[in-house]
Amino acid sequence: MPNYQRITLHERVKIEKYLRKGLTKAKIARKLNRHPSSIGNEINRWGAPDDYSSQLANWHALDERTKLKTKKFERFPELERLVIRLIKKKWAPEQISLWLRKHFPNEYRMNVSHESIYTFIYILPRGELRKELIGHLRQSKGRRYQKRASSRRSRIPDRLCIDQRDPAVEDRTVPGHWESDLIIGPGQKSAIGTIVERTTRFLIIVPLKARTATEVRRAFARELRKLPLHVRLTMTHDNGLEMAQHRLFTAKTNMVVFFAHPYSSWERGTNENTNGLIRHFFPKDTDFNTVSRYKLKKVQELLNQRPRKVLGAETPQEAMQRLLTA
Repeated sequence: MPNYQRITLHERVKIEKYLRKGLTKAKIARKLNRHPSSIGNEINRWGAPDDYSSQLANWHALDERTKLKTKKFERFPELERLVIRLIKKKWAPEQISLWLRKHFPNEYRMNVSHESIYTFIYILPRGELRKELIGHLRQSKGRRYQKRASSRRSRIPDRLCIDQRDPAVEDRTVPGHWESDLIIGPGQKSAIGTIVERTTRFLIIVPLKARTATEVRRAFARELRKLPLHVRLTMTHDNGLEMAQHRLFTAKTNMVVFFAHPYSSWERGTNENTNGLIRHFFPKDTDFNTVSRYKLKKVQELLNQRPRKVLGAETPQEAMQRLLTA
């Protein structure tokens, strides 16, 4: 057996599907190329064969992992040594976190958020190491100052941070992980939703009657539920309050919602780039209340039928079609 890797959300969805079909734990293990004990432990730990829920199991697992992160540097000294070495090269914590994700994509012990790095530095005992590391930071302050998010971006209940997302999502090898956002009209009086699949770059433009959490949740769910379960696993959104009903959205779509860090649009780069393409059709002065659903869907169709260099000249429509017929 290869080195053990954590069971992913994609696998949990399959476990739930196979259990509903009446497959035994041994048969599920063979289908997923997992040891039978791994599947048995997963089911027994987070539920039972007759009530196992992939979403609840994933929430519990993420919560457990979050608790462990508080002592991550203590448990993984090789991570601590590497982070210290890069700080001494005057790398910013954000750059270190990005570099670790790129070079250790599937190694939990070697991935850490930039906020955890800041915390590590500032909770060090007062001494030469703490003083030296703070001196290498761009803002060589004796304490950590952060922008205070607006009240609109601070009241999302049960918010799951992007740091809790499976690191395997980063390499785009598993389809079904989406990024989403709103494009706002002038005076913030109108908006449309945009949802982009990370692997295929397939775009869904969502007409919205309002920017309320209820309207966004219903409209997004209505569009995504047209797709089969295996291509709707997670969605990463920004911190807007329009996604405050994310748990109800998850219950309706079986998609776990993660939230990017405030002021970190690069964490949803696929979605941000696609929004730029949409702006070619709808400039910043566009009032979306005057744009018909037909016109929005026509733009969606045009963008999904463009060949993309990143896809080897394949179109997002073709790439998505392969997934749907696989």
